[in-house]
Amino acid sequence: MTAPPEPQVIDFSPNDLAALQALGRRLGKLVARGDVICLNGPLGAGKTTMTQAMAQGMGLPADQPVTSPTYGIIHEHWGKHQEEYRGAPRREHQGQLPLFHLDLYRLGGAEEELLELGIEDYLYGDGVCVIEWPDRLGQLKPAVRLEVEIEFSGPTGRRVSLRDHAAGWTARLARESISQGV
Repeated sequence: MTAPPEPQVIDFSPNDLAALQALGRRLGKLVARGDVICLNGPLGAGKTTMTQAMAQGMGLPADQPVTSPTYGIIHEHWGKHQEEYRGAPRREHQGQLPLFHLDLYRLGGAEEELLELGIEDYLYGDGVCVIEWPDRLGQLKPAVRLEVEIEFSGPTGRRVSLRDHAAGWTARLARESISQGV
């Protein structure tokens, strides 16, 4: 069996929360149907902030706020087109994509519990799946994904590493010259 290729890595150093949000908005504009984005980092590093900014970049309505799903585990943000997506067959992007925001912090990593929650419907669905604390997925973590590592850097800055695990993000980022503006 051939080992998967090493992920391509792109690093950013947002110097404050506004720059982290700008990066999130730009990523949100580049998402595609079926994307899985895994957010890693310590408590308070900005995982939910990044998700909120991605939702803005995706064009999700401001009147449907993105909040941390720590206690609910999964929040679904369907935007304006909820009925268009629920139960509909997979098809080309026809407007706004739904965002599935998962926070697995409270889960102990029991794959059985995750399967009971229907996790595979989110991981392999037609929306964009953003996961905080993705290591709790264990063997369920999709091979094709974008890993985002957020670390503290100084009093207000962050260090952000994007690892493209065969998800096509390196090409998307290059096309949009995202690395030029953050």
